[in-house]
Amino acid sequence: MLKRFSSTVTAAEVEQCIREEGYAIVDNLVDHEVIDRLNQEIMPYVDKTPPGLNDFVGRKTRRTGALIARSPASRELVMNPLALGVTRGFLGHASAFQLHLTQVISLDPGQPAQTIHRDEAWDQYPFPMEYDLLCNTMWAMSDFTAETGATLLVPRTHLLPGEHEFEEKDALVAEMECGSVLFYTGKIYHAGGANRTQDRVRHGLNINYTVGWVRQEENQYLSTPRELAETLDDELLKVMGYQLGGPALGWVRDFEDPLAAVRTESATRFLGG
Repeated sequence: MLKRFSSTVTAAEVEQCIREEGYAIVDNLVDHEVIDRLNQEIMPYVDKTPPGLNDFVGRKTRRTGALIARSPASRELVMNPLALGVTRGFLGHASAFQLHLTQVISLDPGQPAQTIHRDEAWDQYPFPMEYDLLCNTMWAMSDFTAETGATLLVPRTHLLPGEHEFEEKDALVAEMECGSVLFYTGKIYHAGGANRTQDRVRHGLNINYTVGWVRQEENQYLSTPRELAETLDDELLKVMGYQLGGPALGWVRDFEDPLAAVRTESATRFLGG
């Protein structure tokens, strides 16, 4: 049985489950109204997204990014209080955390199951097992079922040192209703499932967070035009990376706070000595 919680769960409870099992599912965390807006805003871009060019990313899978710029509803999910609370606790060993990527992953009918893998892969650098870099989320934009390709999880594999190989039969299927969210660490072995239907697409919103001092998978500064960034809330900008990623990491110009890059009141943005 997969570990799952109701929408009233606390961030501490989810964090503890991730540490023990490698994942946690929170059912029906957001109303369908939010998902409806997300679908309305992002589907025109999904429809234009080409499929992947290799088996790993999926030849019948479309990955649509730049969601901060394209979808106001996605910003609500990026800044979801539970998601930020869990991430703040899980990555609390670092000075700051930041957005790692935003993408809608659409599994078209006939897409085989993905190779089961881990997400932590910064040029294959062997980070210590006790140091976590990623806190990931997968929001169900449509019902995740075994038939449509719900995420596959191999529980507690985040505790295994070294590299391992798993098959689909070794995994549990993270079925969940639209509006639910799967939290998982970058160290757990997982994969996109196989879409065995003939006419249903599985849409999932993948929002990942990482510690503030590593390179983001999706370049948020280039994905979101400056003129749009200037209109966004400071707290969202900080999560996007407009903050110090660690002591003296990421300042701009004359030792200024990164927010000074998109705020006119730069005189108030100087960092302390």
